Parts: sequence; structure tokens; C-alpha cells
Amino acid sequence: MSDTLALDGTYRDPLWGVTVVLTPLERELLRSWWVRRLQFVAHAGAAAAVTTQSYSRLEHSLGVLALTAHVAPDDHAARAGALLHDVGHLPLSHTFEGLGGLDHHELGRHRRAELRPVLDRHGVVPVEPRRPGLMTLDHLDSYARSARVRGRAVAPAELLAGCSRLDGAVACSPATAEALSALVVDEAWSQSSPANVVATGLVRDWSAAVLDEPGVPAMTDDEFWTLLLTHPVTGAEVAEFRRDPGAWTVVEHPAPGAVLHRTTRLYVDPPEVDGTPWRITGELPPVPAERWIVRR
Repeated sequence: MSDTLALDGTYRDPLWGVTVVLTPLERELLRSWWVRRLQFVAHAGAAAAVTTQSYSRLEHSLGVLALTAHVAPDDHAARAGALLHDVGHLPLSHTFEGLGGLDHHELGRHRRAELRPVLDRHGVVPVEPRRPGLMTLDHLDSYARSARVRGRAVAPAELLAGCSRLDGAVACSPATAEALSALVVDEAWSQSSPANVVATGLVRDWSAAVLDEPGVPAMTDDEFWTLLLTHPVTGAEVAEFRRDPGAWTVVEHPAPGAVLHRTTRLYVDPPEVDGTPWRITGELPPVPAERWIVRR
């Protein structure tokens, strides 16, 4: 167990084994609602209801902070960016991203603007170092943390020893790059698994009925589930799903009454080795892909 309040001024990340001595700004940000709210938003989104991947966006954000502080301890702009990079997420993370024009990047910009007085008081402008198409510390934490809860053998200390940040991308040795490649492929198949497709597809379908309700983008997961459960259009079916999600399954072809789920993107950004993107090896799920969710 690690203390996400950092009451003693430190945070020890249980995955990476890195202890971060928090700055006064970071301690203040941890008490702000937009950061604290992430404790109540599952990193895996709707899939948290049917898998063991139930850790929060705050746990992940603190993991990215730990990685950033490890490779660039004096880069306070990047450290603040790590802690704030997910504040724009909707309830259930990416589950209904894009519906109704909702975009967590745009929401994040507004929420960071609300925190501007805190940032200005400490003289820090947060940045998120990244290079398009390459693995970042954000991705690194996601792959390793997800793999751990899925029972994959992960040696975080060895991964960390073989990695560094290079101009916004993760640079690493060939051996570490190959290990990360395996995690990338495993994550892609997990995102395409029937359990993930059922939960994500159904919740996206139900979300369309409630997006006009006040305050949806700022809700926590529990508030959003309550909205779905109490809404006259979605309530009965959502309650049935929570009692017995196995009542639905995935088929490859259209069927009467089926809910269509489209997979349009996989997160397969590679690390860099000697200045060159590493080639992700291993078979990946097809993208784009269409599958249908039906009752058994």
C-alpha cells in the first residue's frame, strides 16, 4: 500500500520501487480536486467492471511522476506535467471518448487553466515531453502496470534500468526494447479481448442516452454508474450487466439487436534504440475491426 496523499512529503511507487520527494507544488496539486478526482476514475475504464485492471488514473499518474522524477529529478515542468497529464479524462477514462464531441485533451487544457493560480504561485509551467509515434513515460507506465495486474511476469526494476527519457521518448537497450515490445503486443490483445469489448461497447451504447445530462464530463466513475443506473432509458439493462455481465458475448457478424463496437486504434508506439524506433514484433489484432455484442 502506498499513501497517495503523501502526508509525509514522499510517495513510493509500488510498481517501480521509486521514492519521490514531492515538491511543495506537487503536494498542493495532490490536494486539488482535478488531481484527487483521478482516484475515482479507473485507468481501464468500463473494463474495470469485468477484469482485474481496477487501478485508478491517479495511481497511474503518480507512476508517471515517479518515472519522470527518476530520469529527470530537476525538471519540475515535466514533473508537474506528469502529475497533471490525465486531469482531462472523462468518467471511465477512454470508454466514451469522442461521443458528443468530448475530448479529454481539450478538457485537460481547461482544467489545467483552472489550476493556473497554483502553478503561477510556484513559477512552474507544466509540460508533457513527447514525440509523436514514440513511446513516452506515460506509455511505459501504462504497459507495465497493466501487464502486472494481468499476471504477466514483469521486472520493473530491470525495465527501468534499461530505459531513459530522450527528448520526450523512451530510449532503451535492445533487450529492454524487446521486452517492451512484448508488453505492447500483450496490451493490444487485452484491449481487443471479448471482456473488454463487451464492457466498453455496451457502456458506449448506454452513454449516448445520458451525455446531455448536466455535469457528465466532470463526474467520477461511481457518479456516472449511478446516472446510468437511475436513468429511465438505461437503468434496467445497466443493473442487469452489473449483476451478470456474462449474459453478453461477442460475435464477428451482425445479428438482430446487436451492439456494434469498432476498434479504430491500438496503442503500439515503440521505444527508441540508438535514435531509431524499435520494430514491434509479434502479431497484433486487426485494426480497424468491427464486432457485435449480443445476449447469449
